Amino acid sequence: MISGPKLAGAVAACGGVGTIASVGIACESPYFDGRNYFEANQEALKDALREARAKAPDGVLAVNCMCALTDYDTQVRSACEGGADVIISGAGLPLKLPELTVDFPDVALVPIVSSLKAADLIVRRWEKQYKRLPDAVVVETPLHAGGHLGATRMEHVTDPVFSLETVVPQIVKYFEEEVKAPVPVIAAGGVFDRADVERAFSLGAKGVQMGTRFVCSEECDASDRFKQAYLEAREEDVVVIMSPVGIPGRALRNPFVERYLAGSVESKPCIARCLSHCTYIKTRETFCIAQALVDAYRGNWETGLFFCGDNVVRCSKIERVEDIFREIFG
Repeated sequence: MISGPKLAGAVAACGGVGTIASVGIACESPYFDGRNYFEANQEALKDALREARAKAPDGVLAVNCMCALTDYDTQVRSACEGGADVIISGAGLPLKLPELTVDFPDVALVPIVSSLKAADLIVRRWEKQYKRLPDAVVVETPLHAGGHLGATRMEHVTDPVFSLETVVPQIVKYFEEEVKAPVPVIAAGGVFDRADVERAFSLGAKGVQMGTRFVCSEECDASDRFKQAYLEAREEDVVVIMSPVGIPGRALRNPFVERYLAGSVESKPCIARCLSHCTYIKTRETFCIAQALVDAYRGNWETGLFFCGDNVVRCSKIERVEDIFREIFG
């Protein structure tokens, strides 16, 4: 939701790949009546793509669809029907993504991985079953990224084995020497300025994915309170928690997170069983992450989950997307 149509459209208009996050997009739409979450999600996603396209008629628009979502298949198809140029997919292995997009051969498919093992598994499955390769691969490091991290265990979050310096060259070499195909590798996690971009390129990456810095942009769809939380963040405010999804996530320490870490968090009711794996649904011992993310989007500091990358401490001002691009790319 933080990366919505306003931000995606502005990024695409500047020559980047403007990405819309599909999670919980129904909750801020006029289609949602409290009971029809999945149906509303489809229409809200198409509306978001139309709005972003109006800002960047010739730009490249992507939708990030999490494999962990209950309506993953529907969201992928809705994104394609809505005119997305790219589907980015992580939070699990998108092993059947080519099957879901078979009617949209011009839509680029970009899985998110954190290891060579994951990339190899996806490539082998796609080649065997669908006779196609990814159009690019995002390598996300759990060491610095925000939100849900490409790690299954807490100890992986700080393991240098999953650093960009280790994984990007491995996967670049893999595509060059084993797959023998020019599949671009995109580096994600900890990328903030031109120096970070140049470092990623020196590792063999052909592009970068950035999130945290663009939150503090005028065009970002999140509330002003969300942006202010980023501007006020200190290094000690950034924590990694175990998400109800079952994987680690990086967020800001706020009253909600403090209560969760202390084991006393109270959750709002589940919105719609939106996750295929959710510890809150099973045990009621965590919280409804959809509700917490929506609260953060709206700027509710007491009850929201404010995801962030660890470079949130580098955010010092609200910028225009155009100025961020000019600083990084000239």
